[in-house]
Amino acid sequence: MTVQPIRLFGDPVLRTPADPVVDFDAELRRLVADLTDTMREQNGAGLAAPQLGVSLRVFTFDVDDVLGHLINPVLEFPDEEEQDGPEGCLSIPGLYFDTKRRQNVVAKGFSSFGDPMQIVGTGLMARCVQHETDHLDGVLFLDRLDPEGRKDAMKAIRQAEWYDAAAPPTVKLSPHISDPFGLGR
Repeated sequence: MTVQPIRLFGDPVLRTPADPVVDFDAELRRLVADLTDTMREQNGAGLAAPQLGVSLRVFTFDVDDVLGHLINPVLEFPDEEEQDGPEGCLSIPGLYFDTKRRQNVVAKGFSSFGDPMQIVGTGLMARCVQHETDHLDGVLFLDRLDPEGRKDAMKAIRQAEWYDAAAPPTVKLSPHISDPFGLGR
């Protein structure tokens, strides 16, 4: 179990859809431990494997004193209620922007031992699960902002201390733009 460096906005791994996990072995459990240690060290609510440079469908979360992980998540939305509020990302440190998400989510997947799991989340937990699952699809929360919000976000990123102008990042439109809340998933 080790704290790992987090990949920052502009790293191509953050824009690449992650591969499904097929081996539920000790290596996977080490990855979950590293994700957990790194997330907690950075005081994050969640962390996805691509943020550590590992292209696998795994994320951890620590929301409202609930610590856990989910592998190969599939999201369902029990209703159409929305929330709008500040959202940040450990790969875009120190910046927060109002982002619309679904208020409620049911996430189904597996534990690191391959056992079926389900997370029923509302509010911050629902936001976290959607945010981390987006990472597994190569989508950043910035992609869910309206055009003006994306423009403001890019300006703030370019002014951030950690921004590397030699490797300019790109913002892509969400693949779910016609279905911004993933209802068709």
